[in-house]
Amino acid sequence: MPILALPFPAIDPVAIAIGPITIKWYALAYIAGLIGGWYYARRLVMADRLWGVVKRPVPTDIDDLVVWVALGVVLGGRIGYVLFYNLPMYIADPIEILAIRNGGMSFHGGFLGAILAFLLFARSRGLNGYTLLDIGAVVVPIGLFFGRIANFVNGELWGRVAPDFPYAIVFPTGGPVPRHPSQLYEAATEGLLLFIVMAIAARRFGFRKPGLLGGIFVLGYAIARTTCEFFREPDAQLGFLFGDGLGPMGGGVTMGMLLCVPMALVGLTYIVLAATGRTRPKRTAAAADPTQEAQAARAKA
Repeated sequence: MPILALPFPAIDPVAIAIGPITIKWYALAYIAGLIGGWYYARRLVMADRLWGVVKRPVPTDIDDLVVWVALGVVLGGRIGYVLFYNLPMYIADPIEILAIRNGGMSFHGGFLGAILAFLLFARSRGLNGYTLLDIGAVVVPIGLFFGRIANFVNGELWGRVAPDFPYAIVFPTGGPVPRHPSQLYEAATEGLLLFIVMAIAARRFGFRKPGLLGGIFVLGYAIARTTCEFFREPDAQLGFLFGDGLGPMGGGVTMGMLLCVPMALVGLTYIVLAATGRTRPKRTAAAADPTQEAQAARAKA
């Protein structure tokens, strides 16, 4: 053990084991993120002051939406990992694509899968897709936080070598060298910090400008993820796309950074479009319900 390093805590990645049936912390992280997001989303759609005259989903819509989003995240996350991070291996052995329990999920793929689920659900219920994406933007950091904590518990996705960092950790699968606990950095920034930012934004702007909160989240995630990528070890099969990782804070360009560039541009675009009123639907809830009392009753049904 190097002097300037902390031992990796001995945490069993299996949370519950009953005979041949095992439930891992990573699976529980997904469940915690979905349940936490579901509960928070229901609270948001029932908060009258956040909506004005914009048509909103009802709590039962949120109940059904969770199933759509869960499928979108899992399928999108797996497909994204296959396409973005390890395509040659899966072309050589396609059956491995189905071996999800062996690991391999991409946030960017899961993000696209979730967006598709939101939009398809909105179309099926006659809702504004931007509005549903805004709700998702406020609650998604909950899942990001638990997911990154689970990455740490699993001892995976560890950071770059940090021999002089006083809180570096020697991970069992990362070799006998101290590394940045980058999973915890991501949990703190992509999860906790972004959750606070989105909660403040939701309280300040509400959902009266469809697409605004979604744009803030996408831009905020791109900034947080890019920052953490300077401390995170790139995937072994990809390495650094540009640079050697030896510059300030590690330097080098990773796949995670590259995928965040279009996210940042999309986030900025939707912030501008929403702020100028270009995403606001022509037909509002006021046209559908003659009184605000009727709208409030529908939301609380």
